[in-house]
Amino acid sequence: MHSSNILIKGELECSSFFCKSPSVLLYFLSGMQEINVYAYITPIALLFIALEIFFCWYYKKDYITFSEAVANFGTQLGNQATNVLVMVGVFYAYGYLWENFRIFTIPINWWSSIVLLLSVDFVFYWIHRWGHEINIMWAAHSPHHSAEEMNFFVALRASVTQRLASFMFFWVLTIVGFHPVHLYTLVGIHLFIAFLHHTELIPKLWRPIEFLFTTPSHHRVHHGVNPQYLDKNFGEFLIIWDRIFGTFEEEQEKIAYGILDHPKTWNPIYINFHFYIVLWKYAVAAPFWWDKIRIWFMPAGWIPRGLEKPEKPIITTENQVKFRPPMLKMSKPYLVLQVILGILLMIGIISNVYGWSIGAKWFGAFLLWWQIINWSGILEAKAWLFSSEVLRIPITAFTILLLSGAAQASPFMFGVIAVSLISILWTLWFFRPDSPKLATS
Repeated sequence: MHSSNILIKGELECSSFFCKSPSVLLYFLSGMQEINVYAYITPIALLFIALEIFFCWYYKKDYITFSEAVANFGTQLGNQATNVLVMVGVFYAYGYLWENFRIFTIPINWWSSIVLLLSVDFVFYWIHRWGHEINIMWAAHSPHHSAEEMNFFVALRASVTQRLASFMFFWVLTIVGFHPVHLYTLVGIHLFIAFLHHTELIPKLWRPIEFLFTTPSHHRVHHGVNPQYLDKNFGEFLIIWDRIFGTFEEEQEKIAYGILDHPKTWNPIYINFHFYIVLWKYAVAAPFWWDKIRIWFMPAGWIPRGLEKPEKPIITTENQVKFRPPMLKMSKPYLVLQVILGILLMIGIISNVYGWSIGAKWFGAFLLWWQIINWSGILEAKAWLFSSEVLRIPITAFTILLLSGAAQASPFMFGVIAVSLISILWTLWFFRPDSPKLATS
């Protein structure tokens, strides 16, 4: 075992990763606000989204569809809340590895930060590539690719299992000697770099930049389902990995975005587990027991013996039919309000701003998932949405007031009650099962 001192919050000094102290353990389990880089990146990402919306409006570009943007944003809100569990698990596992098996102790300074960034980028290239080449990893990664347009909202569309799948491989950097706090923080920064690639507003850049770094042009190719674009450009920071390992493709033909077997829904649960369900059906139908097991770990596209292989469609911008079901009438202003409320709820889950306990955060995460599932019901004009939303609104309001200690009269309490009444009345008036539908846009 290595002996070392770790300074947490500038106050607690100790000789093991969790300091063998209940106060430090509570610090980790409470969301680790001081080192949760995602809590700081989130408002910056929201600013970029607002800027993209403005410039799309200003230049009259139809790069953002309301229904898909809401679905993407809702998926991210739910996943961000769930990632708190992943973060705690990563620190437990990586902390144990760092404390007992690390080879070196690498301090963080300007040169080691660059080395860590390049190391994360190299490891992620292979994680990303395997995410397209191995069935179970494609199941974790495919929700991100199921978006059929390219904008910053798409960058938010990730699966609840993608983060966990990624951190199953970054442990090697902890063994080398990078502290888990530094690694997790750098991975968050790396993720934000990847966020910036998801836009059609930025054209090809200066040629030396395009040669070395992953740009929006390169990443648009990565999201393409055109035959020549499939499984290309896996790099997130540097594109040279793709050039070295033969997975690079230049952006030329206009790109059709999405996946070959789209889930055909805005429901975040089904979006997250669509391909797991596909693999499960193959496993159940497979005649041979060995194939039932290896279907999960075989290359993407592999079909068990004795089953008919589906025909692989060829999709281009000329023949692509995007998933755009009619939504309930008067749903746009309502969903804009609910997105704002969802952001506020998510903040309480991923940070300590509201002073919620761990149990409160978990119940808040449940309410958030209920909320974004209902958004999909509005966007697809589902009959079940009416009763679900009428039930969700008062339960959420009561819970928020209870968790926030707002039992006495206060502006916050009146605000929660007012927003809840508006939401219920809106639902009763516009979202009845027999309400008129509106073509999506």
